[in-house]
Amino acid sequence: MESKDKPTKEVGRTKPHKEDFKLDKKRLRNSFKYAGLGILEAFIAEQNLKIHTFMAILVIFAGFIFKISYVEWLVCLVLIALVLMAEFFNTAIEYVVDLASPDIHPLAKASKDTASAGVLMMAIISAIIGLIIFIPKLITFLGVEL
Repeated sequence: MESKDKPTKEVGRTKPHKEDFKLDKKRLRNSFKYAGLGILEAFIAEQNLKIHTFMAILVIFAGFIFKISYVEWLVCLVLIALVLMAEFFNTAIEYVVDLASPDIHPLAKASKDTASAGVLMMAIISAIIGLIIFIPKLITFLGVEL
């Protein structure tokens, strides 16, 4: 018979135990290590991730130059994160499709194309929003009167 003091991982248990809230430091450290390796792998392998990262750095640099507002910073940073996340998800999908379907298959192609389309759409929308934020700042910076 099981001791009432020991936590169990049984399904449907309603009362949490103190041990349920303890962090496994080794697992946590490994999760960050593997995430870092994933970032490095994607950055080495994916040309578009390099382009998106360069553009993100450009946007951050422009944000400082043009002194964008707090809300504009939030918008830019969220959009940067969304584009980079989309690129990482696309990369993961491509890897899984390649693993599951090493031969050329129309569904594999459709899956990869659709995932890439998601990144493209996010990048286009982000670029449009970026232009809405930065064009007025550029016009003011250059002293152009409309």
